[in-house]
Amino acid sequence: MFSRFARFATLSCCTLLMNAQVKIDKVPYGGWPNCYRISNGEVELIVTSDVGPRIIRYGFVGGQNLFKEYPETLGKSGEATWQLRGGHRIWVAPEDAVRTYAPDNGPVQIKIDGQVLTATQPAEPLTGFEKQLQITLAPHGSEVTVRHQIRNTSPKPQEAAAWALSIMAQNGIGITGFPPRGKHPDVLPPTNPLIMWAFTDLTDPRLVFTKKYLTLRQDPANTNPQKLGHFNKDTWAAYLLGTDLFLKRSAAEPGRTYPDMGSSFEIFTRNDMLEMETLGPIERLAQGQSLMHVEHWTLTKNVKMNAVSDAELDRILLPLLGGDKR
Repeated sequence: MFSRFARFATLSCCTLLMNAQVKIDKVPYGGWPNCYRISNGEVELIVTSDVGPRIIRYGFVGGQNLFKEYPETLGKSGEATWQLRGGHRIWVAPEDAVRTYAPDNGPVQIKIDGQVLTATQPAEPLTGFEKQLQITLAPHGSEVTVRHQIRNTSPKPQEAAAWALSIMAQNGIGITGFPPRGKHPDVLPPTNPLIMWAFTDLTDPRLVFTKKYLTLRQDPANTNPQKLGHFNKDTWAAYLLGTDLFLKRSAAEPGRTYPDMGSSFEIFTRNDMLEMETLGPIERLAQGQSLMHVEHWTLTKNVKMNAVSDAELDRILLPLLGGDKR
């Protein structure tokens, strides 16, 4: 469906030109004094360094933030427990009350290598994991490559999978696609799992299935959590907020073991946000070993969806996904 994409200098000045189009500014944002704005004049990202690693903003220059922000936690740091601040982050899967929710409330190291901004969290005392986001913005357009790395610094081998979570702002609609569909009896084997949680409710009016797609609407008036997962070797998800469309993609590997009964993608919502989550395979990491999980992001303006149907979603999404005729 799409092509697969991967002497440090410490960022100490206010503005660092990366090439003729992309620059990085050290800026205050949301009450944090030490954030970094990456922009090519068309889109911008804000990366925190007082906490994280986290991308707290992604949007068109002068436009809305597609990511959710929680004002009550912006600008704060040093809390004893993990905080839901919004934006995009990296977690360790499968979900665990200790390993997954280890606090990320302290400073991260910011470095640059060419066009790559790297934010590295010190190894977590609770887990021994060191988490890192590597962010590359294209010189033109909206394409961003985000590499999520988890390194085991503990002397004990550990199993882990990367879990890349984008917390989307309210009042949008999340969309994901299934692997190519077929007809009976031409295609007899199953093509993908659909994973449910104990609180999953398939009668939820926020949830709409078509033959090719799953959509989930974010509703600030509905406090009931809702979650579903699935597997697609060409994993992708989109979020339409007003007329701005966020699209993220990652490649999954059939035959490998994925968390949560085989999920390469999970979508979750409640009244305050909607999360779009991609996952990597579970890997056994000896001391010093790392895993990498890559997402590719784009933003598109002036997208209008008239209905939730295969024809309408094909019209909007297939040109952005390389014209795959599912």
